[in-house]
Amino acid sequence: MKQFDTLTLSVQDHALILTIDQPKSLNALAREVVNDLEAFLDWFETTGYEYRGLVVTGAGEKSFVAGANIVQMNSMDEATFLAYARQMHVVTERFESLQVPVIAAVNGFALGGGCELALACDFIYASERASFGQPEVNLGLVPGFGGSVRLPQRVGRAMARELIFTGRRIKADEALRIGLANRVTAPEELLPAAVATIAEIAAVSPTAVAIAKRAMVQMDGLDTHDALAKEADAFMSAFHTEDSVEGRAAFVEKRTAEFPGK
Repeated sequence: MKQFDTLTLSVQDHALILTIDQPKSLNALAREVVNDLEAFLDWFETTGYEYRGLVVTGAGEKSFVAGANIVQMNSMDEATFLAYARQMHVVTERFESLQVPVIAAVNGFALGGGCELALACDFIYASERASFGQPEVNLGLVPGFGGSVRLPQRVGRAMARELIFTGRRIKADEALRIGLANRVTAPEELLPAAVATIAEIAAVSPTAVAIAKRAMVQMDGLDTHDALAKEADAFMSAFHTEDSVEGRAAFVEKRTAEFPGK
């Protein structure tokens, strides 16, 4: 399996687990980590689709991703600072566009860039120890890795504005209540829960999941009329797949479908 300096990969069942492995820095998004995330995506997009889903987590018990690397940022000039933000925009958009589901397994701090990385995943499972926030205003900054775009999509405009304007940190139970997290588990149950969900997804049509994911990303921000047109396009794209032929035949014949993934 591919090796990275700041990331580790492992496999459980149908899931590939990507761990940001810099616990001494609380898995902060240093430039080296961001570069490795891009390299990982290059690898995954060419060889990784044998896995039916991706779980993103952080090493250690304290942190998913504590945020951007502020020490590095403090030494950046304007051009480097902008390039850093734009690189993370590319990374988060690429996670969003992967053909397989991506679950953020948030095991501790998900602050600033860490929250933004989790938001780029399809959904979030959180440990009871997890905490979330966009604390950039405490540094005289604003979210720069997609938080001001994706947080309102996840929790609504008013709640996103409150979290961003105050820089408040919230615990896992509140993240669940406002819709930021899908599930909260005991720490030892976090990864098994994410892996179990990937296994559940692995039982259905991979082409249908990929088409549904792509369509839902494209629908974000559209009005109802245009979004329904995207849904119709997706519906027809799925109808013509071999998976759809097999799925419909299996339903009529009252048997379990064996999806070819085409």
